Amino acid sequence: MGRLVPDDRKEDLEALIAEFQLLDAKKTQVVESTCPPPPPRLHASLCAHPEKDELILFGGEYFNGKKTFLYNDLFFYNIKKNTWVKSEIPSPPPRRCAHQAVVVPQGGGQMWVFGGEFASPDGEQFYHYKDLWVLHLNTHTWEQIKAPGAPSGRSGHRMVLSKRQLLVFGGFHESARDYIYYNDIYAFNLDTFTWSRLTPSGTGPLPRSACQMTPTLDGTGVIIYGGYSKSRAKKDVDKGTIHSDMFLLKREGKDEQEKWSWTRVSSSGVKPPPRTGFSMGLGPTGRALLFGGVCDEEDEETLQGDFFNDLYLYDFTKNRWFPGQLKRGKSEKKKRRRGKKGVEEGGQMEESPQESSEEPQQPTEIVKEIVTEDGTVMTIKEVIPAAQAAAEESEEEEEEEEEEEGAAAAPKVEPCPRSNAMVTVKHGKLYLYGGMFEVGDRQFTLNDFYCLDLQKLEQWEVLVQMDPKTQEWLEESESEDEGDEEEAKGGEDDDDDDDEESSEEESDEEEGDEHPPVKPGESLADYQSRTEAYWQGVARTNMGPDAKDKKVQKVGLAMAKVFFEDQA
Repeated sequence: MGRLVPDDRKEDLEALIAEFQLLDAKKTQVVESTCPPPPPRLHASLCAHPEKDELILFGGEYFNGKKTFLYNDLFFYNIKKNTWVKSEIPSPPPRRCAHQAVVVPQGGGQMWVFGGEFASPDGEQFYHYKDLWVLHLNTHTWEQIKAPGAPSGRSGHRMVLSKRQLLVFGGFHESARDYIYYNDIYAFNLDTFTWSRLTPSGTGPLPRSACQMTPTLDGTGVIIYGGYSKSRAKKDVDKGTIHSDMFLLKREGKDEQEKWSWTRVSSSGVKPPPRTGFSMGLGPTGRALLFGGVCDEEDEETLQGDFFNDLYLYDFTKNRWFPGQLKRGKSEKKKRRRGKKGVEEGGQMEESPQESSEEPQQPTEIVKEIVTEDGTVMTIKEVIPAAQAAAEESEEEEEEEEEEEGAAAAPKVEPCPRSNAMVTVKHGKLYLYGGMFEVGDRQFTLNDFYCLDLQKLEQWEVLVQMDPKTQEWLEESESEDEGDEEEAKGGEDDDDDDDEESSEEESDEEEGDEHPPVKPGESLADYQSRTEAYWQGVARTNMGPDAKDKKVQKVGLAMAKVFFEDQA
């Protein structure tokens, strides 16, 4: 799991990012086109449009067993029409994943993006961003905001809107020497466009990434829950820690008199079992929600994970967790009336019977198997909360009674267990897209799309269904000649249509023709020496006039190297 980047490879990554930015710079006008659902991905961002009935998907990554693909594409989902539109806007942020995006209503609607990471094609080196971008939704234009005092480069952090500020917490960064997990907190003022590092009083969370960060109902602070970090134990062995604690960051006073403080929160109710890679959102009626995730079991040689597809809700006013159990439909309610009395059937979220004074029961594990086209047997473990398991056991007994009477039960529809899915809430409905799960050494990246009414909590609605049998997975032994180099570097996904692929190939060829060609028999050192002035000019164009000459020279040489190896 190490993400250590040698200094020379860091320059290679910067050169690769600059190359992609050159390609993006060729786009001079906004192009919007109706398209199929976005290809499989994880670590993207999914936001609800602040003004329209739309969802916004940006960035992310995909790994097919050999190559890592990074994206900076932008999609809009029309909720009423159930259609997708791909929006190509000039000068977008560089390709990235594990970033954070927040929408705000000001200026006709804006989406702010901070940080994230870029990966090399082999997935071994990573570059962490510290840039801040805003997408103006009314004009469909990207703008990079350069303000001093920003947080250091990182990914896996969290960012939320609190009053007129963007609050950034935690995350991690790895270099050739070590890795760092953060527990610092920064605020970006949306009125003055300035960063400030907060210095709260009290004891806050330990450094971590991938936590849950949710603004409080009154807008005076945020709740931090869970997360992941790792530390180096004896014999240079990294040990991962899954956090399950909770903290409140609260603001008091205004403007220059503003003060912040940390307080540890001891919540009640049925808490989620330990996990990381869960998805988070803010539901209606003052409840934060948590979906899915994975609990890894690590030893010295293997890493195995139990994936979840359960839903938990945290009630701010009651400081209480409870499982988001789905209710039965109308026909099932009849069975429930006959089988049990006194069960709530209203339109509000049910709290679990486990919240009584009785000692909670242990969760139940269910195992499902799916066979793919290549014969791989996927064994999916699903861990169900005890209350839900008991309810389903009772339901099975009641369904048996119905079957005796000749009635057939409707099949249960739900997302399969996964981690790192993208979720957001719009008009009281939870939307869930993509994510991943693992079977042995094989990773399955998803692009299915679900919706759940959080007021009714009756059943998941399938908006896009994905067949696991269609999953691409390339083993190391397979030919490495599939696809061109641009695809290996994280270009457009292989699922795009033929016309789009051919146009991209043409643009790649045009790009290659514009650079000084490699002469037959020419060595890398000779090529770099002959074209040094040209590549330094390209590097300077991408890095800006303020970049140091030494840095520009290094990036220029690295870009020449990338191009040389691509042409060799």
